[in-house]
Amino acid sequence: MRRSYTAVIEQGNVYAQDFATEPFEAGWASEARWFVRILAGEGRGEDVRIVAQTEISPDGLVWMGNGDDPIRMSAAPDTMASCLVTGFGHWLRLNVKLEGAARGVKFLIYLALKE
Repeated sequence: MRRSYTAVIEQGNVYAQDFATEPFEAGWASEARWFVRILAGEGRGEDVRIVAQTEISPDGLVWMGNGDDPIRMSAAPDTMASCLVTGFGHWLRLNVKLEGAARGVKFLIYLALKE
């Protein structure tokens, strides 16, 4: 039986500018999957594009891109996207960029891990 764990990384926080999630230590896992869901958006939600890139770290302090394709989605409410991450080493976080006229986007971000 494989071991799995799902962490809620962002739960209803509203952002109007770029941000990075809190780091998560996942060295035991062989694969990870990000789930990004938009709960609500203030202003022109469909005009705002979200680009979320996985970042990796050996120590949770210094970060670099993972080299995988980023999640690309609109900020329309009830939109959800996902990406699989493998071969990541030890620490993970998601670097989220808001492109367009965002006044506030409410996020729900999960990190699902499996060994």
